[in-house]
Amino acid sequence: MIYGNRGYGPIDRFCAKHPNFGIPNLMKIIVFGQIAVYLVDLISRLMFSQSWMSILQFYPAYILHGQVWRLVTWVVVPYASSPFMLLLSCYFYYWIAAMLEREWGTARFTLFYLSGMVLSVLLGLAMGLVQMNTTFTISPINLGYYLNLSIFLVLAVLYGEMQVLLFFVVPVKMKWMALIDVVLVVLDMVDLARMGYWMLALVPLASFVNFVVFTWPFWRAKLGLARHKTNPKVIHFKQAQKKAQETRGYHHKCAVCGITDADDPDMEFRYCSKCDGYYCYCANHINNHVHIHKD
Repeated sequence: MIYGNRGYGPIDRFCAKHPNFGIPNLMKIIVFGQIAVYLVDLISRLMFSQSWMSILQFYPAYILHGQVWRLVTWVVVPYASSPFMLLLSCYFYYWIAAMLEREWGTARFTLFYLSGMVLSVLLGLAMGLVQMNTTFTISPINLGYYLNLSIFLVLAVLYGEMQVLLFFVVPVKMKWMALIDVVLVVLDMVDLARMGYWMLALVPLASFVNFVVFTWPFWRAKLGLARHKTNPKVIHFKQAQKKAQETRGYHHKCAVCGITDADDPDMEFRYCSKCDGYYCYCANHINNHVHIHKD
């Protein structure tokens, strides 16, 4: 179960048909990659006074000029300002990603992450095309932060009441932390748009759209868009009993032999679930009658 009522959308059908799809422990590979990139860059800056991390970052202008490796390498570019913050963020995102992978399964989690990457890259390239025709300075776009944030938002949907220790001290429910993160991101988007950097303000949209797509069953239920479909073969016994009570002198009447509970108070009566409608049968004919169909 994913949201109490998982549903069977195209994502679920794909995962069911391809159970071996995906990369187990994908986030472990990504966080170790970020740590490795950070250490190599640190050594490069200490020994050669140069940072080589920039060749891995997502620069739309450079990608559109042939540096296609940047379409993927931005995932392992760390965005922490210090070794402590790097280890803290890597641990946190690995923890929440492992929880989500256990809940969803490897196939669905991998599809979620890859989908977020593709949407982020497409939006980034679209922004790059616009940027090439403007006076904006060529700059990298930090897509990884918002993609990892979307993992936390999904987990907050699943386990909103779970408490985590903010700064390892203050207990806060995940749903409130997620709400605070969303508000902060929206405020950043508004500030960037007000300053005229509306392209950068659109960066989080890819991850947010991916988040909504994969959590749509939850939002559909919240918005009252889900509709409960009743099997037409299911018998509503209260309605059947009400209909039977409208008759005089008896409550149940066999549709085959016509015997009623007034004729034989000890006789047992049942309603057939295979007949179309509310047809009652006595114990002698419940398993020995021709099913009635309206077609």
